[in-house]
Amino acid sequence: MYKFQETLDIINRRIEELVFTEKPKSLFDPITYILDLGGKRVRPALSLMAYNLYKSNFEEVLPAAIAIEVYHNFTLLHDDLMDKADMRRGKDTVHIKWDDNTAILSGDAMLIESYKELAKVDKKVLPEVLNLFTQTTLEVCCGQQYDMEFEKRIDVSVDEYIEMIRLKTAVLLACSLKEGAIIAGASDKDAQYLYDFGINIGLAFQLMDDLLDVYGNPETFGKKIGGDILCNKKTFLSINVLLSDKKEELLSWFDKGRENPQEKIQAVRSIYNGLNLKEISEKLIHEYYRKGIECLDKVGVEDSRKVELKALAESLLYRQS
Repeated sequence: MYKFQETLDIINRRIEELVFTEKPKSLFDPITYILDLGGKRVRPALSLMAYNLYKSNFEEVLPAAIAIEVYHNFTLLHDDLMDKADMRRGKDTVHIKWDDNTAILSGDAMLIESYKELAKVDKKVLPEVLNLFTQTTLEVCCGQQYDMEFEKRIDVSVDEYIEMIRLKTAVLLACSLKEGAIIAGASDKDAQYLYDFGINIGLAFQLMDDLLDVYGNPETFGKKIGGDILCNKKTFLSINVLLSDKKEELLSWFDKGRENPQEKIQAVRSIYNGLNLKEISEKLIHEYYRKGIECLDKVGVEDSRKVELKALAESLLYRQS
């Protein structure tokens, strides 16, 4: 069985081989730029690792894995524009380095390039893989739309939030795993168990991201702490406050913090602490993680072949705070 880092090395080599020679150059340069920024590459790695439960000829699954990574980076390019973000992985975002219109059009081209990669999958499984990929890409768009709509609402329920992060984050992880399984010739049951594993781990991952944004160590988390608070972002934590008797106290901070952001972060964190939301969130994270591992345990291969996937899931979830 290949380890996570070994699959990453394979993926990174293949991405380095991607050369966009089409013209105009100004359309494709931003694609090369954002792919060269790197990233965790977790999604394509999951495709290879799911495939590797059954087979090891990665040439079969690499087109699907690369398609997922190109698509994921397309979503980041457009997300950065919608969020008016200045930095991505320590570098200027595409709309800052170029302009808004270039970010839109180059992003559109990336979406098309992802389908060009996917079309290289063996024709025997291509229809099933294509249907899954297409459904997933649409679901991610739905999740992003819900996320934007939630910015204007203060009555978002916990169930609505869980559904939003399922669509925006979890389904692409699940798709990555299921595509790898399909291409490897896994049974329908195994492919679905791996999909469900991805959904639950994806939910746990996003909930942990919410938690680390408030309680994490910026040196190990990889970004500044408190960003969600400063942006009044709807997260599992803030939504629970808005459903409590501390609602008005939190709302009073929504228009504050421009002059002293640390004061706002500390005040909102104090509200979270008073409602024991850190502990409540951790409990829910552990529950989704447990459900995910239960799904993985049902996959019909030897347990020894699942060790690397379990280790990756654990590393994603229990990132240093």
